[in-house]
Amino acid sequence: MKKRIALGVVSLFLLGAFTLVHAADVKLVLATGGTAGTYYPFGGAMGKIWNSKIPGMNVTAQTSGASAENIRLINKKEVELALVQSDTLDFAFNAKEAFKEPLKDMSVIAVLYPEIIQVVVRGDGPVKKFSDLKGLKAGVGAPGSGTEANFRQLMDAYGLMKEDVNAQYLSFSESAEQFKDKHIDAFIVTAGIPNAAIMDISTQHNVRILDISGDVAKKLIQKYPFLAVAKIPANTYKNQTQDVTTVAVNAVLIAGNSLKEEVVYGLTKALFDNQADLAAAHAKGKELNLQNAVQGVSIPFHPGAVKYYKEKGAMK
Repeated sequence: MKKRIALGVVSLFLLGAFTLVHAADVKLVLATGGTAGTYYPFGGAMGKIWNSKIPGMNVTAQTSGASAENIRLINKKEVELALVQSDTLDFAFNAKEAFKEPLKDMSVIAVLYPEIIQVVVRGDGPVKKFSDLKGLKAGVGAPGSGTEANFRQLMDAYGLMKEDVNAQYLSFSESAEQFKDKHIDAFIVTAGIPNAAIMDISTQHNVRILDISGDVAKKLIQKYPFLAVAKIPANTYKNQTQDVTTVAVNAVLIAGNSLKEEVVYGLTKALFDNQADLAAAHAKGKELNLQNAVQGVSIPFHPGAVKYYKEKGAMK
């Protein structure tokens, strides 16, 4: 009888241990962007760190239509994590632009790096400034994407009407292919630098990145305070011999509000504890900065991230 009780206790202990191990397993989906952008490879690099450094963690980076779609996926609880532009995040939270009602079931984990607005034209073509796109075809990003919103902001700043530019709603990779085949005259990419799609084109074609500076940049930043002046250093792309001044938003890692505090704390801690590994896996990892991670967004941070930043003195 005692032996059977002992065996029962052992069985219960083993069952409890098994349950605890599997209770610690966390499966998350990270919505990123198209394969030709920065979000997808950078999201994959973050996923590898989380999966290797946090016991029981399994994060899968998933391709998507980028910012606007990612925000909707988070709010519909179809994914747990997402990469988004700071401007699109503001639009969604405050029901502006393409968002007809506020989407608030999300919070920030970290501001990751600046995403630079890059307007690409043919290096040997007549387009020298954004207003020269009047009457031409331009790839402006996927419908409802952050890039498309940036296109409309530029149109407004340069005093162009909707019908002045023949907008083609294409992803980065689609724009690149259309540009190579001369079906479009220009395309816009809002992403970290260097961008894979632009690099690919610049190896075969002479391209120019348009300068957005001076009064136009001031006007943009005054009207859209989530934008900031940015620079594309000379030689970022082939045949780009001079610095290009433009504007940028921020790439932001967000989570659904239902994600547990301890899970988000672990994700945040692992990201900063292993920044060297992240930088080795992707160039954007070098730009992750503890102080910058808590600035440049207009919506609340997740309690798990707040706990980490307070421990490190980055938040009060």
